[in-house]
Amino acid sequence: MKNILWFNELNISDIPKVGGKNASLGEMYQKLTKKGIKVPNGFAISSGAYYTFLKLTGIDKEIKKILTGLDTGNMKDLAKRGALVREVILNAEFPNELKTDIDSAYKKLCTFAKRQNVDVAVRSSATAEDLPDASFAGQQESYLNIKGEHSLLEAVKQCMASLFTDRAISYRVDKKYDHFKIGLSVGVQIMVRSDLACSGVMFSIHTETGFKNAVIINASYGLGEYIVKGTVTPDEYLVFKPTLKQGFKSIIGKELGSKKHKLIYASGGTKPTQDVEVSASDQNKYALNDAEILQLAKWGCLIEDHYKKPMDMEWAKDGHSKQLFIVQARPETVESRVNPNVIEEYILEEKGKIIVEGAAVGKKIGQGKVRVIPDVSQLHVFKEGEILVAEMTDPDWEPIMKKAKGIITDSGGRTCHAAIVSRELGIPCVVGTGKATELLRTGQEVTLSGVEGEVGRVYNGLLKYKIKKTNIKNLKRPKRVKVMMNVGNPEAAFAESFIPNDGVGLAREEFIISNFIKIHPLALINYKKIKDLAVKNQIDELTAAYDNKVQFYIDKLAYGIGRIAGAFWPKDVIVRLSDFKTNEYAGLIGGKMYEPLEDNPMIGWRGASRYYDPKYIEGFKLECLAFKKAREEMGLTNIKIMVPFCRTIEEGEKVLKIMAQHGLKRGVKGLEVYVMCEIPSNVILGKEFCKIFDGFSIGSNDLTQLTLGVDRDSQLVAHVYNEKNEAVKILIRQIIKTAHQYKRKVGICGQAPSDFPDFAQFLVREGIDSISLIPDTVISTTVKIAQAEKK
Repeated sequence: MKNILWFNELNISDIPKVGGKNASLGEMYQKLTKKGIKVPNGFAISSGAYYTFLKLTGIDKEIKKILTGLDTGNMKDLAKRGALVREVILNAEFPNELKTDIDSAYKKLCTFAKRQNVDVAVRSSATAEDLPDASFAGQQESYLNIKGEHSLLEAVKQCMASLFTDRAISYRVDKKYDHFKIGLSVGVQIMVRSDLACSGVMFSIHTETGFKNAVIINASYGLGEYIVKGTVTPDEYLVFKPTLKQGFKSIIGKELGSKKHKLIYASGGTKPTQDVEVSASDQNKYALNDAEILQLAKWGCLIEDHYKKPMDMEWAKDGHSKQLFIVQARPETVESRVNPNVIEEYILEEKGKIIVEGAAVGKKIGQGKVRVIPDVSQLHVFKEGEILVAEMTDPDWEPIMKKAKGIITDSGGRTCHAAIVSRELGIPCVVGTGKATELLRTGQEVTLSGVEGEVGRVYNGLLKYKIKKTNIKNLKRPKRVKVMMNVGNPEAAFAESFIPNDGVGLAREEFIISNFIKIHPLALINYKKIKDLAVKNQIDELTAAYDNKVQFYIDKLAYGIGRIAGAFWPKDVIVRLSDFKTNEYAGLIGGKMYEPLEDNPMIGWRGASRYYDPKYIEGFKLECLAFKKAREEMGLTNIKIMVPFCRTIEEGEKVLKIMAQHGLKRGVKGLEVYVMCEIPSNVILGKEFCKIFDGFSIGSNDLTQLTLGVDRDSQLVAHVYNEKNEAVKILIRQIIKTAHQYKRKVGICGQAPSDFPDFAQFLVREGIDSISLIPDTVISTTVKIAQAEKK
């Protein structure tokens, strides 16, 4: 085997020669640069060269002797033996032929780059690395900004020694790999000057849920090591793949990371890189613009299509040329192997005091006693079954991570080292908490929850929870009635899409507005006129990445709607326009300035009556623009719009007119507009409503309230409130009949079918087209509907 193999000589079949990373770089350099993907050139020092080095110097025998009788459970013994092995490798001299070959290849690379002493990245590539069943997340070392033949030879030797770091030795023992059947190749690649720009990681699958139609991109300033190691909390972007491939700008999510530090080239001294703080203004900007996000996502799709499997990629942006590059690609090793026929659900059965929050990794719950580990020197005190709490982790921590019941870190994003390893081990993890090491103490009992959307929470005490497993492979589906889902939280949509369903019968905007926007739309429109500094400061903090405060509202709402629509694509997703009451709108930041006090907001200024009112119409226009962005810019034409609490035909016509003025004309580009049937007038005037709307969704909660004259929030008359009352059923029966008479679809999205199986059976008998349920009841109610259809 040759000592040196150039990227243009390699392909994916060369893993035995050059390891997973280098074989993949060669594959991409040969085959994907033709498709426009930029991959920096370089060469691999082969695994054959590594074996020759061990054999000719005789150090292979010394290493075997040192590792004989090793107990990886004994941290001190592992550390001692690992240090001895690395010392043996570092003290050995390269054979002359290998040294000459490396020098010659480096000079040739300098000629290719048209610069002397070209700066290179030197990366380890183990021959058992980056395989579908073993991610080896960061097991071996990388060295950046290496210049000159002498520094390169030292870095290559350091890489070879890193095959025997404590964590790598322990990992191989766990995976039952023979230490000497795994060779090490070293990749030498022209550096991308991301120290002057940004870098990050990208997955062609959603890493938390296994949802395959999204690309997730993390980005931070400087060289890429800090994202992988979890030193920084990066930006996170989501792109929807099916409509991206159709040419749409399908970004369905953007979250600003703190990005407080970056790794750059050192200006002097012995180390090639140094840490610097990022300015506050840069922290409050997205590291990538939309065009760059879309470019990377397209490349991610091309790479996934080429390899025919979900991929984990690293990218970098050059600060000189402003061009993007892919610098690594390997198979994703966790979510792509999940059994799609079994839905496993962790359910938290009680709530407690929240101590700290961060980003959830893994939809699981873990609990136990906390062990705060301040640095790697204290790893030996960690006990099996404890909750590991650290500022961040790196591969040196892996021998204890596998013993943990949960992992909590101060820094890092969903693609940092702690996140990657915890996913692979199946351990719940919360990263980027900011202050877990300050607020949690060793010995404290906590419950770590990753089942409440994308926010991971750490609760005080051991809370009750259960694990529910459902095999959906042989679930009988109804033949006539569509079983749809009620969805409010965009962060839960990807996971909920795996529950057997026929789409979304009710997607609520309220959760998006209250949890992701938090600001009253009129406060953003009138931002410059606001005199209250406290309100203005709150708005500034939430909209830091936006000079245009109005655009913040449009984007955030569009991302929330788009994420739900993408999760269930291409099935129908019926999104209800905002239906906050005045007291709920007043609770938003700046809301008290624009909302009146009402004695009974439940039947006051809500739904359709707000949209055309001069006091709120400007806010409604922003909502229309968000829908337009989701449907036309993102290409999510499976979105249908539903108007809530529409009391009269005149109100419906006014709302449709305003929508049309802002690019949402019913019937154009396939847009269907539904109306909620939740007021007796909707039933009584059913024929007239059929003329201006495409369908109905029965809101049984409000319909019951207004039919029986009961305030559903009042405990005093709660005993009267009953969706199964005959008066309510008569109205439901009538609207189903009217809708079908005029060829309009009619579904139900109220709580009753979820709570009462016999009510669902009544709806089936009456010929309803669809029943939309809360996710928890979809499977059980599906069975009952299928049974009712048989009768």
